[in-house]
Amino acid sequence: MKHYLTLNHLPNLETAVAEAIALKKDPFQFEKIGRNKTLGMLFFNPSLRTRLSTQKAAQQLGIKTMIMNFSNEAWALEYEDGTQMSGLRSEHIREAAAVISQYCDVVAIRAFASLTDKQKDEQEIVLNSFIKFATIPVINMESATSHPLQALADAITLKEYQQKSRPKIVLTWAPHPKALPHAVGNSFARMMGHQDADFVIANPKGYDLDPRITNGVTVVHNQAEALKGADVVYAKNWSSYDSYGQILRTDNKWMLTPEKMEQTNNAAFMHCLPIRRNVVVSDGVLDSTHSKVIEQANNRTFAAAAVLKTLLS
Repeated sequence: MKHYLTLNHLPNLETAVAEAIALKKDPFQFEKIGRNKTLGMLFFNPSLRTRLSTQKAAQQLGIKTMIMNFSNEAWALEYEDGTQMSGLRSEHIREAAAVISQYCDVVAIRAFASLTDKQKDEQEIVLNSFIKFATIPVINMESATSHPLQALADAITLKEYQQKSRPKIVLTWAPHPKALPHAVGNSFARMMGHQDADFVIANPKGYDLDPRITNGVTVVHNQAEALKGADVVYAKNWSSYDSYGQILRTDNKWMLTPEKMEQTNNAAFMHCLPIRRNVVVSDGVLDSTHSKVIEQANNRTFAAAAVLKTLLS
């Protein structure tokens, strides 16, 4: 594995999940693998779980970390070739990526979607520019269209709490006051393509994800219908894909409640966090014994550790 940009870059998802679970049991068993290695972590957007879990994973593997917030600590980067840089952008990606490659052995990047230009977002300009000009492995800590570290942590969580051989797993859209990217929904759908499960996506009309990603997946526009008999319910908001980046509805009819969860098969509840209580999901769901969100967040460390170990190996 040269880079980790999407879940598809893993040699084998099942093997990665097994390795992450083994690392969870003994986090420091490979602490010598990162000796004299440095991970550079570049944040173009805010982070809590991704930053701390990836840094902790690196430390458990003996890797030193350097962290930079590009929003307020670095020169503004230019990505276009042949541009006369007479404006606000002070440094070109060609030099920035080359310099970072001298300082680090691996670079991890977090750069969200703009949600204003679908074509540019899908080009993943920040991530792909670093891949083009860096000479070291690149890890995606969430990009415009993908969040593969979260998807791997989700796969670990599903494996740990699997109650039967072929569970019904529902990814349900949930309301949110601001427009959110599609990265988590996209990556969860990709991950489910590797699972032996009855997978259903539930969302209001106008909120279907990229059909290239959900091709072959059952998509319904009736939440109650989708929740019936579910063994796992994963709630997540995303803005419209067809009417790109727009919020088409703000009512709370799709908020997940204990009453709705009663339609399930005592389903485990999952969410990537952060979560807006009593907007996305009610307190009664989030604080119930079926909620797996804290352990799901804990698994972010071991997902990152499995990826770093694979890259360094």
